[in-house]
Formats: sequence, C-alpha cells, structure tokens
Amino acid sequence: MGEKVVATRFDLSDRQRYRRKLRECLMGLERLLEEKRFERPRNLLGLELELNLTDSDGLPRMMNDAVLDRIASRDFQTELAQFNIEVNIPPHELSGRVLDRLAEELRTGLGYADRKAREVGAHIVMVGILPTLGVHDLVSGNLSSDDRYTMLNERVLAARGEEIRLDISGVEQLHCSSASIVPEAACTSMQMHLQVTPARFSEVWNAAQVVAGPQIAMGANSPFAFGLELWRETRPVLFQQATDTRPEELQLQGVRPLTWFGERWVNSAYDLFEENVRYFPALLPICAVEDPLRVLDSGGVPELNELTLQNGTIYRWNRPVYAVADGIPHLRVENRIMPAGPTVADVVANAAFYYGLVRAVAEAPRPLWTRMPFDVAAANFEAGCRDGINAVLRWPRSGRGSGLVEIPAIDLVRDELLPLAASGLDSWGIEPVDRDHYLGVIEGRCRRRMNGAQWQSETFHHNLERGLGRQPALVAMTLRYVELMHSGIPVHQWPVDAMD
Repeated sequence: MGEKVVATRFDLSDRQRYRRKLRECLMGLERLLEEKRFERPRNLLGLELELNLTDSDGLPRMMNDAVLDRIASRDFQTELAQFNIEVNIPPHELSGRVLDRLAEELRTGLGYADRKAREVGAHIVMVGILPTLGVHDLVSGNLSSDDRYTMLNERVLAARGEEIRLDISGVEQLHCSSASIVPEAACTSMQMHLQVTPARFSEVWNAAQVVAGPQIAMGANSPFAFGLELWRETRPVLFQQATDTRPEELQLQGVRPLTWFGERWVNSAYDLFEENVRYFPALLPICAVEDPLRVLDSGGVPELNELTLQNGTIYRWNRPVYAVADGIPHLRVENRIMPAGPTVADVVANAAFYYGLVRAVAEAPRPLWTRMPFDVAAANFEAGCRDGINAVLRWPRSGRGSGLVEIPAIDLVRDELLPLAASGLDSWGIEPVDRDHYLGVIEGRCRRRMNGAQWQSETFHHNLERGLGRQPALVAMTLRYVELMHSGIPVHQWPVDAMD
C-alpha cells in the first residue's frame, strides 16, 4: 500500500460513506474510459524493489529509519517492517539499451545504499524471503514507524478478529500464529509496471496472467521461511495468509482473500476495479474531499482517491493501477509476482523476460488465454511457486493443435517462451545485444536447472552434509548468498560447494 495515510479512528458511518464514494469513483472511471481521456501510449516501464536489512552475521537488522536517514534519497523509502526498505526506479522508455541502463542504475543505486547502510552496521540484501528471519521477529514492535503500517495492522486484525494463522505444507511444515501482520513483511518483491492504453489493458493483463506460472518458475527465490524449507517460491502463499482478513468460517464459504490471483479473464480495466468495489469491504475507509463526478462535470480529471486506496489494499499478483500525472490519467499493469534478487543481472533478466513475453503474448493473433481455462493459469502459478524451476505446467499445444499438454517449465521456456520474449523485445525496439544478453541469463537457468531458490536449497543441504547444524547452515548459506550477490554474477553460475 503506497498511499500515505494518517492514523485515525473510524465510526459506524465511515464505511457507508466510503462505499458511496467508491461507487462514485467507479462511475468516474467509467466516464473517463468512455470519453477516451487517457494518455496516449508512451511505452514506459517502471520498477520497484523491496529489500532486506541484515547485520554482519546475516541476521535481520531492525533499523530502516537509520539506514534511510543515511541514504537520504527520495528513491529509497520505508516498507512494512524495520528490516525492509524499498527502492523506486524512475520510469524508462522501453527501447534501445534500456536494459543495460536499468542495470547500471540499479548497480549504482544499490551500491551507494549499501555503503551508507554499512555506516550504521547494516547490509542490504536482495532476496524474496530472508532465510535467517525467525518467528521471534514477527512482532508488532518491528513494524516501521509510519502511521499507515500501524493502521493497516490494526485494521487487518480487527477484520479477522483473531490471530493470523500460518499453515504452509512444503518440503517441511510451517504451523504458527502471529498477533501482527509482520509476516507479510518477510515477502520482498520486485514490482514491474507497464503503462498501457485502455484499449490494450485487457490483452496485457490477460497475457501477464497467462505467463505467471513460467515467470515464477524461472525466478523463484524464496525457499525458506522462518527457518523452514517450504515452497520454492514461498512468498505468495505466505503473503496471502499474512494478509488474510477472513476467519476460518469465511474461508470455508469461499469468500475471496485480499491477496488474489483472480478468477477470470477480463475485457477491460474496469472489470478489475469493479470487482474490487463489489467483492471487498473497505479495509481503510478514508474519504477524500474530492467529489470525482463534480470534477468530471467541470472538465477536470479526478484522482479517484477512494478507488486507488481500495486498490492498494487488494493484493492482486497482476494489479491494475490508475494514476494522474500532469493532469492526464493513465493506466498501468503492475506485475507483483517476482521476488527480489538474487543479483542485478538476475533482476534485469527477469524484467527482460517479462516485458518481452507479455508483449508477444498480448499481440499474438491467437491469444493463449482463449486456449487456456483461467483455472489452469492459476494452477500453473501455484505449480511454479511450489516446484520452481522443476515445475511441470499445463500449456496449450503448439501449432494448430487444440487442448493442453503437460510440459516441464524449463522445456516450455527454452523451446517456446524465450523465442516469444525475444520477438517481444524486438517489438519494443530493444537492442539485440541487450536482448540476447539478458534472455541468455534465463536460458542459462534452464540449461543448469538453477535459479535462486534452487541454489539456496542445494547450498543449505550441502552445509548440512558438511556437519553444520540447521541454523548455522542457514546463516552460512545467507552469508555466501550476500557475497555472491555483490559479485554480480547471475545465480545460475554460482557454485554450490564454494565454502569447502
């Protein structure tokens, strides 16, 4: 939730007033779409990275305020917990050598931030879930000092009416409870934005949903949570449970969770915002002064404050975004699927794979989402999270055939999706040298069956075989991860037995 809010109390009329304002905002969005008021395409990408703070022993460091004071840059901001910060990369035009420029900006910015963090005894780590984070760290006292996080914590727990229950079955079993939403902060992600026109929104969003399974299979980097080995990408299931406002009875009734893959292909951005209003009670019923319909009647462009705030508390893995810049509204698809890290090269490779693939799939003459039931896309996403680079996915037959086949993710990516991603990057006007270099990182993961999650797991077990106990093995793996992260070498080239 990126919006700044001020802590307050809500009375019994606030939700009704907020619901009315939400409906007015939805009507305003519908009018903006009908009147074609949105910005023309600019082929802009945006990137956000959530980061972890550790001490020199690889353990979480609760001091984001002190680190941000040292960094002193608007590009770096607080996140939910004191062991998190976030970096925002300014929008870039998707063309030319943008991938190399993005990599250089990340290396420079993260290198500077890490040097400043070290001045106060902290280190910056790009990883989906910090492996050394413990259950004892999941306390409300470790929330960041910003009022919005305190309020969010109070509202989620009030809506749920009981402690948050974490119950994840993977390689091992996690069963614990938390009296705060701090477990959500364990999940640090890479968020990619793509500005699109209303006419192209549904194709891009549907395409992003289609490719979510192979995308996360290739980039999984969160195999450990609170000392246990769970899914290859544990973030999504952990995030869903950590933000779940539904007690057990509502879950059994099929009430939708706040963290949601979705349930259907869409025809318009309006479909998603309308679902937000129809299905989800207000978590933060804060009403702005703006009257969106009056603003429209006067020829202005409304901010649609309530609609954007509501949207910010519904955690779709591919989320619609409405925003106004320089008085002109625009729409974005925000891809929230990928974990952070392991290296800058891996981050940019993940971006190249996504931006290339989503364009090619969105523009295909025979769209994949017309050949794949939505629940298959959702199942592929779960399979990619559970099994990572070793996932087996269901996919439409290539060529003129119909029906679905089961195919290992590495074969699907190497044989079908990497060529598609390359053609998509060509359509964006990306220079071939950048295209081949960064998609080559994805190909290397397929060839070696190695991504961040696989490396973490293999290195951890290697450390156990060397005679280390569980916690020392996790610490040793984390410290080696940080060392190799700074090398810049993509993770598929990392040695597993380098600590001998």
